[in-house]
Amino acid sequence: MTARTTPTMATPSRGLVWAGVFFGLGLGGFFDGIVLHQVLQWHHMLTSAGYPADSLHNLEINTLADGLFHAITYVFVALGLLVLWRSARRGLLRWSGRLLAGSLLVGFGLFNLIEGIVNHHILGIHHVNETVPREQWFWWDLGFLAWGALMLAVGWMLLRRGLRETAAGALAPISDAL
Repeated sequence: MTARTTPTMATPSRGLVWAGVFFGLGLGGFFDGIVLHQVLQWHHMLTSAGYPADSLHNLEINTLADGLFHAITYVFVALGLLVLWRSARRGLLRWSGRLLAGSLLVGFGLFNLIEGIVNHHILGIHHVNETVPREQWFWWDLGFLAWGALMLAVGWMLLRRGLRETAAGALAPISDAL
């Protein structure tokens, strides 16, 4: 039997973790863009950068910026798929559901923290909820960061446990995984 057809599982790959993190980054961006930008319409990419959504011209600029933002999150999902595909091609893999959930939460939490710190606090190009009085924006932005930090912490704990479970199951026969 070749390495690809042996009845034992391959050891966990860092690629699986990176695939989950990229998927989490993309899903975090899609959640932000779809729920906060489009459904709730709390903000757009540039509403605090001199383009408030109070005219057709500004809305067109924000729609383009939102679309570019979605394109970037799409790239994260495509990278996740590519890394997952490459990892799966290396052999039969059995991985813990905690590894998947943990890596997704790590990526989603990282998205919130990076996007929140850069766009909300450093650049100030938009804030989480611009439909509330301006004095409350900071608290919504802080809540967004806390939500991201919580997802990152829970994801990290799940990821570590999932790595241990996946490694422990690496030598189990395929029939045990089915």
